[in-house]
Amino acid sequence: PGDARAVRLAGFTTSSIVDGPGVRVTVFCQGCPLRCPGCHNPSTHAVDGGREVGVGELVDVIEHERLASGLTLSGGEPTVQAADCAVLARAARGRGWSVWCYSGYTWQVLVRRAARDPGLAELLLLVDVMVAGPYVRARRTLSLPWRGSANQVLVDVPASLRSGEERRLDV
Repeated sequence: PGDARAVRLAGFTTSSIVDGPGVRVTVFCQGCPLRCPGCHNPSTHAVDGGREVGVGELVDVIEHERLASGLTLSGGEPTVQAADCAVLARAARGRGWSVWCYSGYTWQVLVRRAARDPGLAELLLLVDVMVAGPYVRARRTLSLPWRGSANQVLVDVPASLRSGEERRLDV
């Protein structure tokens, strides 16, 4: 109540089984400056597309969801709305959920951006796994779990932040 924060969404689902392990609430953020050729969500690129949804409304969905055990932030590009996504990630962590985030940026670029963006820095502290890197049509794959192209990597965010260098999950 009283929180006027809103996130621009392309949509969300409360029962995804393809955006990370287990059943997940997946939030598809609207807006992506990268516009990767061949992206499977091109309708999420326009920053003025989708619809605004109160952050509190989405927190309520997370807090009342009974089947899910994780939150996935997807897009579009969730890091464009990092501060609002951090609020959602904090709510998910409060439920004991894992938090995954998809970004078209590499881990190195995300860390550089986080040094200038407190909302992104906060989001990274709340994410367990970052699926990082742009979608590259020429490297498309169906054989790697949770990725669309072979250049994308699963970053163990807590280990990477502790060590100061990218730590990948071997999945």
